[in-house]
Amino acid sequence: MNRGKIICVGLGPGDPELMSVKADRLLRSARHVAYFRKRGHPGKARSLVNGMLHAEVTEYPMEYPLTTEIAHDDPRYIAQLSDFYLDWQARLTELTRSEDVIVLCEGDPFLYGSFMHLYVRLRQAGQVPVEVLAGIPGMVGCWHATGIPITWGDDVLSVLPATLPDAPLREHMARSDALVIMKVGRHLGRIRALLAQQGKLDQGWLVINGTMADQQVMPLRDAPERCPYFSIVIVHGQGRRPANDM
Repeated sequence: MNRGKIICVGLGPGDPELMSVKADRLLRSARHVAYFRKRGHPGKARSLVNGMLHAEVTEYPMEYPLTTEIAHDDPRYIAQLSDFYLDWQARLTELTRSEDVIVLCEGDPFLYGSFMHLYVRLRQAGQVPVEVLAGIPGMVGCWHATGIPITWGDDVLSVLPATLPDAPLREHMARSDALVIMKVGRHLGRIRALLAQQGKLDQGWLVINGTMADQQVMPLRDAPERCPYFSIVIVHGQGRRPANDM
């Protein structure tokens, strides 16, 4: 029987003060902390908790076996990632024989979070209890950084990954009033061109590292050609509101 459990902690949008009280308490007392990262990088989630972890904590960096060298729909990519998640499912389960294990996740774990792939495997295996602690999604911090409400009245909000092909991006952009476009990175130029086609470029904002010390907020029209992966494009809704709010 495993005495511990696995708890995935949503860290919120980046500013440590926007982390939940419960997340802060769990992190400061944790003895086993795991987090995803690319090889050669400290890991975004780990960097968000600098100075918060217990002096006696043991860290488990879960390093992805690959990054962008193989297309995401290539069978080799799928097989390597599947083996990666199965390996960490077994390792984290073994760690819970004696204590809880905390897994870090930026934003909210159930919104494009890498932990979801581990979560479904752990739940199916049923060997250890798994909890997921909600966090403020990064996009929420980003639209607050613009100082403009994201939706009004009956506005329809769509959340789009910039990694989608042009056709579905164009379709969603056309039928939505407000947009959040995530995973921007090297796709910034393409996103800007698609929004220009929709007549929405002047409504767009780019937010880089939202809520963090190095946050940058700028009109999308003035943005550089490329930006970091952790950047979000915001297009605010312009919907129904009282006359004096126009």
